[in-house]
Amino acid sequence: MAEGSTREIANERSLFGAADDVVAPDGEGHRIRGGKSISPGPLRLRLRNLASAFRSALVLEWERGTAFLLMPIFLAAGIVFYYALPAEPGLAALAGGGALLSLASFLARTRPALHLSMLAVFLVVAGMFFAALETWRAGTKVLGGEISTSITGRVAVIEHQANGRVRLTLDVLDTARPKLRYAPDRVRVSARSVPADLTAGAIVTGVVRLFPPSGPLRPGSYDFSFESYFDGIGANGFFLRDPVLAETDFAPSIRERFDAEVENARTALAQHIRARIGGSEGEIAAALIAGTRAGIPEEVNEALRRTGLAHVLSISGLHMALVAWTIMTALRLGFALFPDFASRRPVKKYAASIALVATAIYLFISGSAVAAERSFIMLAVMLLAVLFDRAALTMRNLAIAAIAILVVSPHEVVGPSFQMSFAATAALIGVYAWWSERRAQDVSVTHRADASLPRRLVRNGVRYAAGVAGVSIIAGLATTIYGVYHFQRVSPLSLAANLAVMPVVSVLVMPFAVAAMAAMPLGVGGPFLDVMGWGLSMMIVAADWFSRHSPLDAVGTIPAISVLTMTAALLIATLATTWLRVLALPLVVVGLGTAMFRTTPEVLISEDARLIAVTLADGRLAVNRPRPNGFTVEDWKRATLSEALAKPRQSKAADAKPEGTEPSQGQSSATENRVPVIPLSDLTENDGFYCDAGLCVLRHRSGKLVIHAAHASLAAPFCREAVLIVIDDATAENPCSVKTVLTKRHLARHGAATIDRLQDEVPQDVRLSLTRPYRPWHHHRQFSREARGIAPFKPKKREAEVAGQTKGPISQGRKASISGSGRSGAPVP
Repeated sequence: MAEGSTREIANERSLFGAADDVVAPDGEGHRIRGGKSISPGPLRLRLRNLASAFRSALVLEWERGTAFLLMPIFLAAGIVFYYALPAEPGLAALAGGGALLSLASFLARTRPALHLSMLAVFLVVAGMFFAALETWRAGTKVLGGEISTSITGRVAVIEHQANGRVRLTLDVLDTARPKLRYAPDRVRVSARSVPADLTAGAIVTGVVRLFPPSGPLRPGSYDFSFESYFDGIGANGFFLRDPVLAETDFAPSIRERFDAEVENARTALAQHIRARIGGSEGEIAAALIAGTRAGIPEEVNEALRRTGLAHVLSISGLHMALVAWTIMTALRLGFALFPDFASRRPVKKYAASIALVATAIYLFISGSAVAAERSFIMLAVMLLAVLFDRAALTMRNLAIAAIAILVVSPHEVVGPSFQMSFAATAALIGVYAWWSERRAQDVSVTHRADASLPRRLVRNGVRYAAGVAGVSIIAGLATTIYGVYHFQRVSPLSLAANLAVMPVVSVLVMPFAVAAMAAMPLGVGGPFLDVMGWGLSMMIVAADWFSRHSPLDAVGTIPAISVLTMTAALLIATLATTWLRVLALPLVVVGLGTAMFRTTPEVLISEDARLIAVTLADGRLAVNRPRPNGFTVEDWKRATLSEALAKPRQSKAADAKPEGTEPSQGQSSATENRVPVIPLSDLTENDGFYCDAGLCVLRHRSGKLVIHAAHASLAAPFCREAVLIVIDDATAENPCSVKTVLTKRHLARHGAATIDRLQDEVPQDVRLSLTRPYRPWHHHRQFSREARGIAPFKPKKREAEVAGQTKGPISQGRKASISGSGRSGAPVP
């Protein structure tokens, strides 16, 4: 035993550089070397003392097991590095590299510093391997381009949306007119209405218009293609006419029948909840219990987002914890009624076991969303710790949960849900550990057991309010940087809104939701749902009030370096147990500095080349279309800190057209064929775009022009005066030899673009969303007509005339089918 301890101490000293180079000082603080006293300078002495204290702190951290907490960090670093690579690495190469690193680490086990370095690199490579393995395992077949076809599919999910439409997730069984050679396995399509008796597992058929998943709205923003790839969704779209039930010879597998039964049970549960509660409260209750969020009105969603209460809608750690807490509290109170049994049995473990089973059932009923699965893993680790007589709220348990999630679902690490969830949990555990340590050391803390009942109630009420406020502040501070980076918004009144709402959620909503679920099989769950509905009504009223009184919540884009430095600061502050926590302060300063002194984009261009936006000197965002996509524009406004839109002015000829009849790219009309008339001399820097006959012109604050043209011929006359030209034509070439020109083909290949600052007389520094070679989730982009420089497909004149003579919804289906007859959706080189 003594020999082993001596070896461990020697290894620690060798690891942290505190072995042979230590020279003892004499009584006066001088260093003694070779029998001579050496007097160091004051600065060197301070540095030497600081280095000694730093090594001592590292040894203490090592002894306390902090090194284990670094495992998920290195795994996550490898995963992030994998997704940041410009090209897809080979799976076999990663596996071989990991094997070599593990062997090198084993051989270097006698040299602690080298051994730990090899382990760290091994974990990084292991993270890359797990991410690459998940990508290969997903293998989602994604549609190459827009197409209309007749589809037959098995219904997997039915979602009734707030706007009255119904969204179906279909497992594709067959396609026709045209038959797709590279059909996706699963698509998500919406319809105006569906058969009344439609259930999951049924077979439907109909004519649909399908679109491949889009890329980011701007460089660095949320990538819809990425998420769809790992969700297994190969296309999105809508029915051109309502789907109908169909018969087919495709027999479902046992897994498909089971999934259909579960989905039908969830749908029936959601309908029962809506019928009992009704209104927006019923939709939120269905979301909290059954996981169906599609029916929540958008105004309620926006109010919750503006007030920092949107986390209530997503089944995550809060809901799992409240379910487990409700069940454990109820069981322990029940066991307390039988003191003889409770004193002789481990009732706490019994309650934890039942709570674990109950949360698993809750996960199953709620649809097993990714965020819910992650939260269940975290909670399961903590409940298992209770079963094995270990502390539940520890960083080690959080690290184990993180490792499990990173191995099973690596792509979650780059999403806001994973980052905000673990940041909040780590911060809360870290502060709780610090507070518990300080409380244990504070001998002045006393607990008066003889206090009167009113005094105890007041004291407990104050403690609860302080606890809610503390949790909101800590979690809010830990997650703000991620909310700003991903959503470009903060909630100024989040603390006040959470203080007002979370007690209602914790006392009236989730506990009575659990009680309703337990009572439903007995047919007496209605009163519990009523109480839950009252609590949700209070939450909606509070959210609406705080939303109406909340100032502007947009904060603009911030660079990724701000997120990385703030993440490093959070990790140091929460994982370190010694004075090394103070090392987080410089990183916080750097992170805040880079976030404050950043530049927001001045020009934004959509990936389909149809929409361009430029920030004006008065703070508005000028767009070139009178009816731009609302979702895209709202994202751009937050990214550029713009409060209002400046819609384009149009000539009288353009204004005379009926609203909504803008000609699409590639079409010909009398309006497009005439010469556009642009009053250049009257344009000022705050006028926005002026559009006429397929040409839009904006006068930049530099005096130069920004051009958006339907064809290259319209843009050619402005080569001398323009600083930027965007051409909505995939067949167009650059009409200007030295100017920055972005065509539809270029943007189809490389995604949306931004320019931070428009420069005069020089090529612009354009940031593009995508790079080539494509990663697997973007591989489909190269097969669209636009990316290949092909004009939109036009039906033959005779076919178009025949289609135009047919009235009703069937004619729409025929038109769409004819328009897609020359496109199979297959990856054609």
